[in-house]
Amino acid sequence: MSAVITFIVMFAFWIVMSGKFDLFHLTMGLLSSGLVTWLSHDLLFSGHTKKLGDLLVEIGRFLCYVVWLSWQIVLANIHIAGLALSPQAREIMNPHVISFKTVLKTDFARFVLANSITLTPGTVTIRIQDDTFYVHAITTQSAGDLAGDGPGEMERWVAWVFEEGAR
Repeated sequence: MSAVITFIVMFAFWIVMSGKFDLFHLTMGLLSSGLVTWLSHDLLFSGHTKKLGDLLVEIGRFLCYVVWLSWQIVLANIHIAGLALSPQAREIMNPHVISFKTVLKTDFARFVLANSITLTPGTVTIRIQDDTFYVHAITTQSAGDLAGDGPGEMERWVAWVFEEGAR
C-alpha cells in the first residue's frame, strides 16, 4: 500500500512541476515515478504500518510537517533578506557553530532533521556524530531553539512524524 501512495505522490509532483501534459512528458513521469517508488517506497512510510488507517495517519503527520517546515523556510527567508538589506548587518550577524544532543533514535529521523535544518536559510548542518548535531548559524535568531535545553520545535516535529510514540 505504501508503494502505491508513494507512486501517486511522486507522479502528482512530477505533473505539477513539469506542467506538461503531452504523451512524452507523462510517460517520462510514469517511468521516473515508478523507478523512484521501486527504489525508495519503504523510506517515506515505515514498514511497520499494516493498516490503511495507520498509513493515513502517517501521511497526515507528514503533510502537516511539510506545511510547518515550509512556513519556517518562509520566515527564515524573510529574516535573511532583512539581514542582507540591513545597514547594521555587520552588528547583527553572529556566525557561530552550535552543538546539541538529539533525542531522535532512528537514522532516518536524524537525516530528516539534518536536511530540515539545512533547508532553513541561515543554518547548515555541518556534522552529525553519534547523537550530537553540529550546526552553523549566521545569527542567534537563525539558530532558534536548536541549542536550548531539551529538543527544539523542529526536532519535536520530526520525532512526531518519523518515530513511534513521540510527541
